[in-house]
Amino acid sequence: MYTKEQLKTDLKQMGLAPTDSIMIHSSCKSIGEVEGRADGILDALMEFFSEGLLMLPTHTWAQMGTDHSVFDPETEPACVGILPNLFRKRPGVIRSLHPTHSIAAYGRGTVHGICAADFVKGEENCTTPCMPGGCWDRLRTVHAKIILIGVTHARNTFIHAVEEILDVPERLTEQPVEFQIKMPDGSLKPIRMHRHYNRHTAHISEAFDKLMDAYFETGAAVRTTFGDANCILCDANRIFEVTKEVLSHEINCFIDREEIPREWWQGLSS
Repeated sequence: MYTKEQLKTDLKQMGLAPTDSIMIHSSCKSIGEVEGRADGILDALMEFFSEGLLMLPTHTWAQMGTDHSVFDPETEPACVGILPNLFRKRPGVIRSLHPTHSIAAYGRGTVHGICAADFVKGEENCTTPCMPGGCWDRLRTVHAKIILIGVTHARNTFIHAVEEILDVPERLTEQPVEFQIKMPDGSLKPIRMHRHYNRHTAHISEAFDKLMDAYFETGAAVRTTFGDANCILCDANRIFEVTKEVLSHEINCFIDREEIPREWWQGLSS
């Protein structure tokens, strides 16, 4: 059974620092038995990154839609696992007001001067899932690392943001969906938002693993461990640059190709 201190040691051995900005996608069960269970995992993460910026996705895309269109950030459960759902309820954690792709954030953000509350501002105005200039794009601004704990790039939401920045076609619905967001003062803010959509696949992100080798070979990602979990530690800015370079050869290659030609990224330094 892992202790909180052992998990914090794992973070140090990854080369991470308490002032880092970190986005975590996770499979809780992959970590193994932990003292305090899921809460023990969160205790380790929140204590370690309290001077930085700790972020977890609190997505609600699975349930939000025309029949369930009011997003209340205080009560709406995340559809992406136990750690995000426990994390969003903890003291000091601030959840963004995006109706389908919210982020929960915690920490002082001492290095970049962007605390959790500042980082999540303005998401109630987003008109796409990972809008340029929004939270997911801001991972680049704070030089964030992304840890995929027991999961792969198929759960790496940041790559959706890269696609939106690069204006990859056939990623969004033609018509927006109407949502209402419950604001801190109790009022309901209407928003019209385009959703993820591609006619060839139900889940666009399942194609992101086609760049697994590209990210490893260019140093944008490295293999590591956290407890029992096999993990991928990514640099958001490097993920952006590698993805941009590959997509410059063929903008829709994630969907149109079974395999991505290795020569498309071999010129990038590792």
